[in-house]
Amino acid sequence: MKISTMWKMIPAVLVCGVVGLASAKLPAPPPADPAKAAEAKKKAADAAKKNSELLGKAQDRVADRYKKQKGGAAPVSMKK
Repeated sequence: MKISTMWKMIPAVLVCGVVGLASAKLPAPPPADPAKAAEAKKKAADAAKKNSELLGKAQDRVADRYKKQKGGAAPVSMKK
């Protein structure tokens, strides 16, 4: 390996390493109290349910708008 090529690769490797370290995410520490853990689990389940309902509503709005714009015809790939 030539010296000039090595000096070009060193910054690239360092940048990749820094980006990898910066994007790493540590998990949250578990709560010490079982009651808090159960409450956090319930909150997370409620949030997931709410998010899925919002996603479903958004998908319905998009489908309705698509049908309105295209005259209700399904794309060719969707027809059986």
